[in-house]
Amino acid sequence: MKINFKTSGVCCREMNLVVDENNIITDVEFVGGCDGNLSGIAKLVVGLNALDVAQKLEGTTCGSKMTSCPDQLSRAIRENLK
Repeated sequence: MKINFKTSGVCCREMNLVVDENNIITDVEFVGGCDGNLSGIAKLVVGLNALDVAQKLEGTTCGSKMTSCPDQLSRAIRENLK
């Protein structure tokens, strides 16, 4: 399943990810944002169960923001995998 997610409240504008039939993340692309941090997150989550990733990242904040790129990734997964 290909997921395209428009973010809100973070520097990254969009997230594109691919999740296979076993809910394993096979690819992640972040558009905009902090390249080093986001490429690191991508390397960490590829090969993992998407729902496990969503659970671990949910609620992460960035500075004084109520959300973060990891939290937005969690939302992208949860909104598209039920």
